[in-house]
This record gives sequence, C-alpha cells and structure tokens, in this order.
Amino acid sequence: MMHQTREPARHVFVYGTLRRGGSNDIARLRPPPQWVGEAVIAATLYDLGAYPGAILGGDRLLRGEVYRIAPALEAALDRLEEVADDDSGEYRKRILRVLVAGADMDCLVYEIHPDRIAGAPIIASGDWFRRR
Repeated sequence: MMHQTREPARHVFVYGTLRRGGSNDIARLRPPPQWVGEAVIAATLYDLGAYPGAILGGDRLLRGEVYRIAPALEAALDRLEEVADDDSGEYRKRILRVLVAGADMDCLVYEIHPDRIAGAPIIASGDWFRRR
C-alpha cells in the first residue's frame, strides 16, 4: 500500500504589498495563511514604485510579518513574485533564520534580483508602509 506523503507547511516572511492591509494582502490568498507574528530581519529595502524589493544582509533593518503557508500557497507566491528556476526572475527565493514570537524559524524570503534595483531609492525606515 502506498502512503501519500504530505509536504510540511513552511513559513514566509513578507515585507511589502503582501503584508496585512497591502495591495496583495497575503490573507486574501488561498489556501489561507496562518499568522505567526511580526519580525525584523537585516536587509535593505528599495522603493520600486508600486512595490518594494529587499536585498538581504547589511546593517539596515527590514520590518515584516511571518505566516505559516501550505505548499499550494508557496507555489502561488512563487508565481506572484516571478521566481525563476535559473535565478533570472524578478525575485529570488531564499531561506533565512528569523526570530518571531520568541522562536527561531526558517522562513522563505523573496529577495529582489539585484539587476532590478538600479537607481531605486532606499526606504530608510525599512518599512514599506512608512516609505513616504
């Protein structure tokens, strides 16, 4: 008898339009994500007009939210963020250790492709909702 293996849920750190109240609010996507908490990571946030992009690392802080997501939602996010298998897409999917709600957890983070930020202003606050 064959057993169906269920892929475990993963966590995602969102920092721009996918945040609560954003134009692509992740809570509107299906299957619905589960809120975990707010978090801050080391990254530089860039203003790309209608949405932001972040480059991981450095000494700036980036504010975001962490959600538990099902594999089907991860696939939808990959399409939304235009992730490409050869790393040439608009965003690159990374895994980063994030402290959230008192626990360290591995989170997916969508990092903007470095080619997409030429000339884009840095959002000094590290908060997409406080960019102006």
